[in-house]
Amino acid sequence: MRKKLLLLASGLMVIFLLAACGSKSQDDVVKELNGKLGDLSGYKVNAKMTLKMGTDSQVYNVDIWHKDPTFYRVNLKNAGKDQSQMILRNEEGVFVLTPALNKSFRFQSDWPQNSSQAYLYESLIKDIMADKNAKFSTTKDYYVFETKTRYQNNSMLPTQEIKLNKSDLSPAVVKVMDPDRNALVTVEFSKMNFNADFNKDDFDMKKNMTRAQLGLPAMAKASDQAFTVKYPTAEISGTKLIKEDDVKVQDGKRVVLTYDGKKSYTLIEEKVAVKEASITPEDVDGDLVDLGVTIGAVSDHSISWTKDGVDYMIASKNLSRNELVEVAKSVQGDAVK
Repeated sequence: MRKKLLLLASGLMVIFLLAACGSKSQDDVVKELNGKLGDLSGYKVNAKMTLKMGTDSQVYNVDIWHKDPTFYRVNLKNAGKDQSQMILRNEEGVFVLTPALNKSFRFQSDWPQNSSQAYLYESLIKDIMADKNAKFSTTKDYYVFETKTRYQNNSMLPTQEIKLNKSDLSPAVVKVMDPDRNALVTVEFSKMNFNADFNKDDFDMKKNMTRAQLGLPAMAKASDQAFTVKYPTAEISGTKLIKEDDVKVQDGKRVVLTYDGKKSYTLIEEKVAVKEASITPEDVDGDLVDLGVTIGAVSDHSISWTKDGVDYMIASKNLSRNELVEVAKSVQGDAVK
């Protein structure tokens, strides 16, 4: 009997040791991720990105291509509308393309190095490595990290949960959370193609614009389209709407909203006239900023973006960059004053 007990105990010890050998520590996983980062030659992956805005949600299909070291192509398409926007980085700079409007902008930017990007694998790895106090856990299929974000305005989205597939350390799900731990951005990845092959012109600005425009319906003239005025819901202490002006312009109308108080700003909204196809993109004086629903340009005293065929610009002498981004992100939904 004693011999049987010893054999049983010995067997249990072997099972325990095997199980212990099979589990990786946080340091082990971080070390492997660092190795992955060094070995990346390029990848392709598709994802579904859900943005929660109040009681509403918007879903985007995202195609992500990366060719080492600095070439990127991120195509964001609204799942419910025939609208897309593309971020492209090549040796000529960083471009934002809006194919339906024939619009292209070029930034002299170090994007995506300057902040977190929930849909870029190497950015997620850098977030994990940068946070020395990151929380770590495991499930049957995933390694799970909770880290600080590196957004320029990370007070709004301070933390994120990153689930990595145990099989190959590829991203599975990323949830970016507000201070109350509500997931405002959720990115769900499909299978990742490591070491993907690329054609010579895959990151060419003109070729990508032309390809993206194929099959798009013709846009109506701006003057034929009404648009609903949007009002920011972000509360800037002591600031309120004091004036709303409609201004007639050649291709339609422009609305100018004036906010005054301790911190004043002006919000301008104008329906976009579809531009004639242009060979050269418009150079932007400002930094590329991810507004969730679209890509914008922010400088020390203004922020501008295009959404659903409407151009927006906020100008202010006393809002900080973070406050400009916060107000811009809140210009959503139907009229709210």
